[in-house]
Amino acid sequence: MKYIAIDYGTKRTGLAASDTGGNMAFPRTTLVMKTRDKFFAELLAFIEKEEPVAIVVGMPKSLDGEETLMSRQVRNFLARLRRRCELPIFIIEEALSSFEAELELRDAGLKGHEIDKVVDQQAAVRILESFLHLDEEHRQSYD
Repeated sequence: MKYIAIDYGTKRTGLAASDTGGNMAFPRTTLVMKTRDKFFAELLAFIEKEEPVAIVVGMPKSLDGEETLMSRQVRNFLARLRRRCELPIFIIEEALSSFEAELELRDAGLKGHEIDKVVDQQAAVRILESFLHLDEEHRQSYD
C-alpha cells in the first residue's frame, strides 16, 4: 500500500512517497506556493501520478503539544484538500520535523541553498516514516 506525505508550508510544501509495500519513505519534490490554484493543480497532479491509497499530513504542534498558528493553517489546508481529493487523509502530530530534517541534511554534508531545496521533502519523509511505524489502530484519520 503506497502512501504520500505532505509537510505543508505557506511558502514551500515538501512531498514524500512510500514504496508500494508501504515500508520505506522517499523524498519526491517541493512545491513552491505561487497561487493557491497553481499549488493545488501541482499537488493533485503529484497525487494522481503517485497513485497512493492515502495521504498523510503532518500536524505541527508546539513542544508542549499545543496548537499553533501553523496548526490552524494546516487545518485550513486540510479542508481545501478534502474538497478536491477523495482519498483517505491521515494526520500525524509532528514537532520539529523541518528542524530535524535540516540537521540530518547538514550532517550529510549539504549547505545553504542545497538544504533549502530539499529540507521540506526530508521533513515529509520524517512524517511518513513516523506514520508507517504506527500500528493501524493508532493512525488518526482526518474527517
